[in-house]
Amino acid sequence: MNLALRTKESDDIMKYNRITIAGIGALCMLAAACAPAETGESTDAPQTLKDAYADHFFVGSALNARQFTGQDELGVSVTATHFNTITPENQLKWQLIHPEPGRFAFELPDQYVAFGEEHDMAIIGHTLVWHSQTPRWVFEDGNGNPASRDTLIARMRNHIHTVVGRYSGRIRGWDVVNEALNEDGSLRQSPWMRIIGEDYLAMAFQFAREADPEAELYYNDYSLPNPAKRDGAVRLIRNLQEAGAPVTGIGMQGHYNLTGPSIEQIDDALSAFSELGIDIMFTEVDIDVLPRTPQSEGAEISNRAEGSDELNPYAEGLPDMVQQELAERYADLFRLFLNYDDKITRVTFWGVTDGDSWKNNWPIQGRTNHPLLFDREGLPKPAFDAVMELVID
Repeated sequence: MNLALRTKESDDIMKYNRITIAGIGALCMLAAACAPAETGESTDAPQTLKDAYADHFFVGSALNARQFTGQDELGVSVTATHFNTITPENQLKWQLIHPEPGRFAFELPDQYVAFGEEHDMAIIGHTLVWHSQTPRWVFEDGNGNPASRDTLIARMRNHIHTVVGRYSGRIRGWDVVNEALNEDGSLRQSPWMRIIGEDYLAMAFQFAREADPEAELYYNDYSLPNPAKRDGAVRLIRNLQEAGAPVTGIGMQGHYNLTGPSIEQIDDALSAFSELGIDIMFTEVDIDVLPRTPQSEGAEISNRAEGSDELNPYAEGLPDMVQQELAERYADLFRLFLNYDDKITRVTFWGVTDGDSWKNNWPIQGRTNHPLLFDREGLPKPAFDAVMELVID
């Protein structure tokens, strides 16, 4: 996904949150939140997201390195309790796993995969081919000029074979190509496109299939409910299928806000993608509750805006009225997801708690956002209850 590397400021915010809850037993609080109240009555109703939606689709979260290495004990506890699939925020992106020619950094990715295996989770790989968070050397020759087509193809093949091959049989599925479309549905003129041409897309999927014959292989993008981009994604998938590329699923990044996109637009996209004969996933779900700026449309990480107090109204916490709006929005989304549970295989939130979310720093640095189901102390919000109530009688 399009997640910028975490800044020191956001790390400091999360450190403060962990400190404030340490003395009152975060794990105990979480256990209490997930267990029935002691009323003298027992219930067999599921108390966790993964159990409540077990008959419908996987429910997961994106993890940062502090979580899958065990340093963030709160994040580990929420993840192990509620989720049965995980995606790495950054650690499998080219910039970190393959920073220099001939050098791969596998220590943290190995720990990520081991974490998923330890907790019996569906492990997702994110992402192999993307225009962002890819080092400049990938696209250049030794003199700083654009690499040749043959050179870039060879680098892509080597990267995919090495990374996917290392985790063959262990990582369930890969976001093979990420965000290859413009908002109008045309192909983005990324370095991949300019140097190789449109067939880089099919090549990426073929290289991934060579490296792991059994892995699920996805195309992943944001703003897919927008009609023009939706139609562009349908064309892209159909072109891949006609070229014999082994694409098995499409990931709809769910970076939404309280009012948009409409449920009708998302429904239309789901209907269109359902006709492609591939799986559908919601891969990066969060709901922005803060005032919108022109830069916050979509999810292009290069977009930045200047901040102000008016654009950061919930620094001290989310008012009850907005909590309820968020809960209603999540309920509407999951109600729609349930209507397509024969097509949707996974819903993944982009972060574990509000304090982890990239939305705290994009497109405005240092804002306090509240886009997920768990607050900064790891406690379920009204949105969590609303999502659970849809599947619990």
